[in-house]
Amino acid sequence: MPVLAPLVVVGVVVCFALWVLADARRWARRGTPVVVRLGSITIATPEAWAVACLLLFVIFGPVYVIARRG
Repeated sequence: MPVLAPLVVVGVVVCFALWVLADARRWARRGTPVVVRLGSITIATPEAWAVACLLLFVIFGPVYVIARRG
């Protein structure tokens, strides 16, 4: 059981990043890309969103959900 918990967390993060990639591509095709500026950092492409969510899920997961409503 102790080995399973980290695998589940990684699986959830990867699935969320893939969902973000697909969702951000949909928004971009509609002509309203999801863009956020945090200081000097700008995230504007679906690929950048997916990588950001994959690497820093705790920060960029909620940021993406808020920015897409925007």
